[in-house]
Amino acid sequence: MGKFDLKDNYIEEKFIGNIDIEDKNWKIGVIVGSSGTGKTTIAKNLFKKDYIEKYKYSAESILDDFDKSFTVDDIVKTFNSVGFSSPPSWLKPYSVLSQGEKMRVDLARSIMEKKDLIVFDEFTSVVDRDVAKIGSAAISKTIKRTDKKFIAVSCHYDIIEWLEPDWVFDANEMKIKWSRGLLRRPKIEIKIFERKGMWNIFKKYHYLDNKLNKAARQFVAYIDNKPVGFCGILHFPHSKAKNIKKVTRLVVLPDYQGIGIGFKLLNYIGKYYKELNMRLRIVTSTPSLIYSFKNSSKWLLARKGRSPDSSKTGITEFTKTSSKKRYTTSWEYAEG
Repeated sequence: MGKFDLKDNYIEEKFIGNIDIEDKNWKIGVIVGSSGTGKTTIAKNLFKKDYIEKYKYSAESILDDFDKSFTVDDIVKTFNSVGFSSPPSWLKPYSVLSQGEKMRVDLARSIMEKKDLIVFDEFTSVVDRDVAKIGSAAISKTIKRTDKKFIAVSCHYDIIEWLEPDWVFDANEMKIKWSRGLLRRPKIEIKIFERKGMWNIFKKYHYLDNKLNKAARQFVAYIDNKPVGFCGILHFPHSKAKNIKKVTRLVVLPDYQGIGIGFKLLNYIGKYYKELNMRLRIVTSTPSLIYSFKNSSKWLLARKGRSPDSSKTGITEFTKTSSKKRYTTSWEYAEG
């Protein structure tokens, strides 16, 4: 103080505002403002017991950083719900994940805590802005399916419409504005092309292996000219039906998971083959994908359980894969 001739009144900040939340039925709120406007101080003081501090990670697999009372199925279900659906990444330590993946792991841990309210500071502060928007949309969908409330604390205004919050407290103005029903997430334009040579971008994120049959037709989904999703299609060998195609690889890049890109890609390809009088099938054990199929009128459940005996069904393809060891579901596109 003496060196720079500072007085007490220059280093003490005071601010007055009001977050009046009378409506108890809200789900998502946002505290936003420029750096130095007091967002963190406000969040810590008003929501102290619900404020999320930084988690500690030390295990070789992030699965082992979660409380031992949770099963792997519990953790994986939450991972899928926040759009972190890349099994290879589940086995990695937290330190090597991308910033977008780290954000989703932190959110998964907060959701699994026994709290009715989650206050998440520096939300999307260190991720690419496109990734931040996609992640915000995924988190919004997740929270609205739970019985929890969520408050994002951020210096970025660009995420607000993607979160579709019920209220926004602007620390620059020290005012709260109710936004329920007034904000709509911008439409995400997805373009799909059949394009060879793109598998290298996606292969390390596939949950089985990184091989792709050379005969596979390859479809790629793009957002703003960025490749974000991949689907490989092969002929389905069957002793009777000769017009069945199957999905052999389906991958969405981690930073773009949680907003239904993979499902939109499947619907596009299913309709494409339907118009050619072909049938499209997919075998999956992924919870988020199964959820989408169950809630869609475009897909019908063809089978569930472990792969059937090929000598009785005439289906030989499963005997070449590990799917016969896993409990899976099989779905077929049924609507043009």
